[in-house]
Amino acid sequence: MKRPISLTTDPIVELTWRIALPVSLGMLFQTMYHIVDTYCAGKLGTDALAALSVSFPVFFLLIAAASGLSQGTTAVISHALGAGDVAAARRFFAQSLVIACGVGLLLTIFGWLAGPAMFRLLGAQGNWLAQTANYMNVIFAGSVFFVGNVTINAGLAAQGETRPYRDVLILGFLANCALNPLFMWGFGFLPAMGVAGLALSTVLIQLASCVVLWSHVKNTKVAEHFQLRDLLPHAKTLREIATQSIPAALNMLTIAAGIFIMIWYMKHFGQAAVAAMGIATRIEQIVLMPAIGLGTAMLSIVGQNHGAGLPHRIREAWATNLKHGAGMMIIGGILVRIFGAPMMGIFTDDADVISCGKRYLDIAALTLAAYPILFVTVFMMQGLKRPAYGLWIGIYRQMFAPVVVYHLLAFTLGWGLLGVWWGMFLVTWSAALFALWWGWRVVAKQSGKSEALPK
Repeated sequence: MKRPISLTTDPIVELTWRIALPVSLGMLFQTMYHIVDTYCAGKLGTDALAALSVSFPVFFLLIAAASGLSQGTTAVISHALGAGDVAAARRFFAQSLVIACGVGLLLTIFGWLAGPAMFRLLGAQGNWLAQTANYMNVIFAGSVFFVGNVTINAGLAAQGETRPYRDVLILGFLANCALNPLFMWGFGFLPAMGVAGLALSTVLIQLASCVVLWSHVKNTKVAEHFQLRDLLPHAKTLREIATQSIPAALNMLTIAAGIFIMIWYMKHFGQAAVAAMGIATRIEQIVLMPAIGLGTAMLSIVGQNHGAGLPHRIREAWATNLKHGAGMMIIGGILVRIFGAPMMGIFTDDADVISCGKRYLDIAALTLAAYPILFVTVFMMQGLKRPAYGLWIGIYRQMFAPVVVYHLLAFTLGWGLLGVWWGMFLVTWSAALFALWWGWRVVAKQSGKSEALPK
C-alpha cells in the first residue's frame, strides 16, 4: 500500500512535484478544453470567436470568486491540519460549502443583470453582442457548479491530494470534445444551439465534476462523518474563511479588470485584434500550466508547514519552486517563439488574426519567466495567511500600471497595438521583480535572519 503523503516531513522537491504535476497536467487539459471551445467557435465564424474573447473578462468574475474561495479554503484547512486540529479543518470545509452556494447564486443574478452592459462597454454590438449574451447567460445559470467544484477540491488540495482534480479535468476535456458538436450543431431531437451549446456543455461538465470530487473527498478526514447540520452557518468560521478568501478573490478580480482594460484598449485596433488575443492567450496558458501547478503546491506545502511551525521548509519550498518555474518558462518562451504562428493557424484561417496573434506571442515569450515568480510568491503569502499581499500586487499589475503604461505606449508614443503588448511585458516584469524582493524579505524574517537570495 502506498505511504500517505506528509506535507510537513516529506522532502520538499518530492512534495512539489507530487502535488504540482497532477495540477499541471489537469490544467493542461482544462486549457485544451477551452481551446476546443475556441476551435468550435471558430467554425461558427469571427463573431463567435470574438464573443468568447469579449466574454472572458466577465466570465472571469465567476472564475475569480471560485478561485478566491478555493485558495482561502485551502489555506485555512491546510493550516488547521498542520497544527493537528482536524476538527477545525472539518468545520472549515463544511462552512466553505455554505459560502460556495451563496456566492454561486449571487453570481447568477449579477451576471444576468449586468452582463449585457459590460459586453457593450467592451465593444460588442449586433450579432457579436447577441452571441456573447447567448453564451454567458447559460454560463451564469450554472455558477454554483463552478464555485462548488473548486471548493470541494480545496478540501483535497489542502491534504496535498491533487490527482482526483486532475482526473476530473481530463475526463471533462474528453466529454467536452463529444458534447460541443452535439449541442452546437444539434443532433436528432436536440436543436442547434450555436455558442450557447458550448456553454451548456461546460455547465453540465461542472455539475458532473462536483459529483465526482465529492465521491473522493467524503472519504478523507476533512469530510468524514459529514452531516447536513454541519452546513448550518457558523459565524466565526465563516468570518475566518472570508478573511482569507475575499482578498484572494479580489486579487483574481484584478485579473478580470486587467483583461477588461486590455480588451478595452485593443478594441481600438479592430475585431481581429480581439479575436487574436482570445486564441493567443489560450496558447500562452498551455505553457504556463507548470507554473500554475507550482503555485498550487506552494499553497498546500506552506499552509501546513506554517501551521506546524516549520519556517525552514517554507523557505526551501519558495526557493525550489522559483528555480524550477523560471527554468521551465524560459524553455516555454523559446517554444512559443518557434511554434506561435502555426498554432494560431489551427484555430483560424483569418490572416489578420494570425498575424496579430503571432506578434503578441513573440512578446509574451519574453514575459513568461516573470509569472512563476508572481505565482509562487503570492501563493506562499496565501499559505502564510497573508492574502492582502496578492491583492496589492494585483491592483498594481492589472489595474493601475496598465492604464498608465498602455496609454503612454499605445497612444502617446504612437506604438499602437504593440504598445499594449509591450506594456504587458513591462508591467508584469516590474511586478515580478518586486515580488522577488518582497518574498526574500518574508522568508528571511520567517527564518529569523537575513540571507542572500536563493541560488
